[in-house]
Amino acid sequence: MDKESIILQTKSFVYQQLHDDATGHDWWHIYRVTNIAKKIAVIENADMFLCEMAALLHDIADEKLNSTEEEGIKKVKDFLSSANVNEVYVSRIMEIITTMSFKGGGNPPMKTLEGMIVQDADRLDAMGAIGIARTFAYTGAKNQLIYHPDMDPVEKLDKEQYRNRKSTAINHFYEKLFKLKDLMNTDMGKEMAESRHQFMKEYIVTFFIEWEMN
Repeated sequence: MDKESIILQTKSFVYQQLHDDATGHDWWHIYRVTNIAKKIAVIENADMFLCEMAALLHDIADEKLNSTEEEGIKKVKDFLSSANVNEVYVSRIMEIITTMSFKGGGNPPMKTLEGMIVQDADRLDAMGAIGIARTFAYTGAKNQLIYHPDMDPVEKLDKEQYRNRKSTAINHFYEKLFKLKDLMNTDMGKEMAESRHQFMKEYIVTFFIEWEMN
């Protein structure tokens, strides 16, 4: 199995699938998550190939970007088969990308170090300045409001509510983004999350100061 060739094939495949996505799950999100995952993998002495592959493919199967989750999973499996990835790696990649999503929180912890790393990398890209930008991109793509004083955030959401409930961009900070700092798995992930979390908190304070001026 030629890992270098497989990585190149995977990058090309993912770029073709996601380069024009307007929800914040585009190729550049994948690029950033992959780079963060690789940096953490070096520190944690993890399986670099597994981390890179799972990071590259993690949104291809996402139900937000497919008509069904099953369709997305099949898309990833078909690609891995066409790229001649061995079955051990296929199984480990699929285990990571099918269990790492937030989906309202409350999911079981990741089972492997590599899963923890890729999950941290993905969550870090949902935080800070880029996380704020992605939140508003996603909200706009889904025709939802920036903020509404009569729409309060919900503390606990099940998977169905998290995906389908009408909400606002600002509510998303309370329903997901502010929770991520305490959900990090690795030491590097926790360290990186601190400044991004603080930036988001400061942003929300400023947002409401400006909102009340109107």
